[in-house]
Amino acid sequence: MPQPPDIRADLPPHLHLRAALDSDLPLLERIYAGTRTEEMAQTDWDAAQIAAFLRFQFHAQHQHYATHYADAQFLVIERDGQAVGRLYLHWRTTELRIVDIALLPGHRDAGIGGAVLRVLLEAAGAQNLSVSIHVEQFNRAMALYRRLGFQKIGEHGVYHLMEWRPKGIPAGGGTGSAA
Repeated sequence: MPQPPDIRADLPPHLHLRAALDSDLPLLERIYAGTRTEEMAQTDWDAAQIAAFLRFQFHAQHQHYATHYADAQFLVIERDGQAVGRLYLHWRTTELRIVDIALLPGHRDAGIGGAVLRVLLEAAGAQNLSVSIHVEQFNRAMALYRRLGFQKIGEHGVYHLMEWRPKGIPAGGGTGSAA
């Protein structure tokens, strides 16, 4: 795995990334729950059932990420000192896998995700790495990924595997430069 670059200095001054701590678990669970709001509104469950389901799902996902991406960066996105999202990155030999990026509902459509993604693309491009992410096919962020140059390269159930490549890098990954 290449040494992850320190992208914090390249973010706009109102944005900051910091390592997620165990004490952030309630926040990370709240961020996760915020990604499922529309889906949960389609159920006939009461608030307690929804909360229990989301808590279970979050902990299962968190355990999966901790097991399968043990060497990933688990980051909290802050805007003006307030935690507003999460960013999980797995720097690989030929690509940067965005394991997860999510913002609290009240902080979406404010340019935060786009700003973070542009910095990641620049950092990956400087190392000749492609960038990939699994995105639910009906996720409203799909338009942002396409605007940034991501293209669908695969499907896994309801997820599209999206990939961005620096100019001159063929499909399927970068050169692995760890500059």
